[in-house]
Amino acid sequence: MMKSSPTPLVTIAVPSLNQGRFIGDALASIFAQDVPVEVYVADGGSSDGTLKNVEPWLPRLAGFRSREDRGQASAINEGIARGAAPYVCWLNSDDALLPGGLRILIDALEAHPEWPMAYGRAWNAGPDLRPTRRVWTQAFGEYRLAVRCIVSQPATLIRRSAWERVGGLREELQLALDYDLWWRIYRCCGVPGYVAQDVAVNRDHDATKTRLQRRQHCLEAIAVVREHYGSVPFKWWLAWPRSVWWRSIGSRPVK
Repeated sequence: MMKSSPTPLVTIAVPSLNQGRFIGDALASIFAQDVPVEVYVADGGSSDGTLKNVEPWLPRLAGFRSREDRGQASAINEGIARGAAPYVCWLNSDDALLPGGLRILIDALEAHPEWPMAYGRAWNAGPDLRPTRRVWTQAFGEYRLAVRCIVSQPATLIRRSAWERVGGLREELQLALDYDLWWRIYRCCGVPGYVAQDVAVNRDHDATKTRLQRRQHCLEAIAVVREHYGSVPFKWWLAWPRSVWWRSIGSRPVK
């Protein structure tokens, strides 16, 4: 008799588009967690080695598709909607969870039923996943969130009830879709909880959307702050030259 699998605790959506060199690391980090998960990979019709690198994981996936879609937010919403676990999150195909990361966040949410979501610490890393510096995270505060995004997306776990209450991600957003979600969960469901433990790695490489579209990312984030906070802290305008122009110049390859 075949042994039944444990009931999944976490639904994880993995959106992907031409990240074949990284997606194997992302899936390996998910399935190394010590909690039962259901994983849905929504690929936007990759033309690189993505499908080849996903193939070894197919028996462990709850779902997989590869076709042109309406973008990252739509793919994430689709994946999470296909699951039924009480906790949900997404992991971009170029990021990774640290060992035990999901268990840390689950334990925090179970200890604090008033939290609609929990988030922990994360590391920025190079293409080889070697940590280089910590992502800026800190305990939640409305003004803190208005000044900068203090939540690192790969290091988050959300109650499905909160996700469904706010309707998931806004699909018209392209770059600040996670920042907008934290605001909407906070406004609708309560204060997110912070766990001061390392749970994920944010891989930084030349093909990330935030690196390639710095100006658009800043503009979208500023619009999110204005919508949810009512005004834009001066820090955004003070940091604009460094966030957009200086980093853009610094990230260009030397000819």
